[in-house]
Amino acid sequence: MLVGFASDNGSEFINDVLYSYFSKRPAPINFVRRRAYKKNDNAHVEQKNWTHVRELFGYERFDDPSLVPMMNEIYQAYWCPLQNYFTPSMKLVAKERIGGSIKHYDEPKTPAQRLLDCSLVPEADKVRIGSEVHSRNPIDLKQRLDQKLKEFFEHVDEIKRSQRPKTGS
Repeated sequence: MLVGFASDNGSEFINDVLYSYFSKRPAPINFVRRRAYKKNDNAHVEQKNWTHVRELFGYERFDDPSLVPMMNEIYQAYWCPLQNYFTPSMKLVAKERIGGSIKHYDEPKTPAQRLLDCSLVPEADKVRIGSEVHSRNPIDLKQRLDQKLKEFFEHVDEIKRSQRPKTGS
């Protein structure tokens, strides 16, 4: 259920039609603002559109609902385990401003390794995560991900061909 609407832009981009649509509903939707004077709040969410969506599926719009189960399978069975168990990332730990900005990062670790290193995670969860990591093969996951993406885009092409208007000769 939608409870709030936060525009990426200022209120000058909200027109009467949009305002009426949100405010004159049986359950009105509130306009919410990001943190004051923090224009880049949404950038932290938007940056994941590249790594989590665009890099995997591209910029094309997929309108066919039959694609959703395939996309969910790709994310859940292949992409997420590959990212969470085998793809290290660096986390920013400190920033200094001496003339220019100097950033300090910790050592690269996978999200799973960060959980295993965290003292707040229960031991039972650490055992489960560890067994998940050791039961998977990153090369196999990547090959299967590539194969599923190939099948997905072949299916997309089939849908496009079936939707093209037929022209007579």
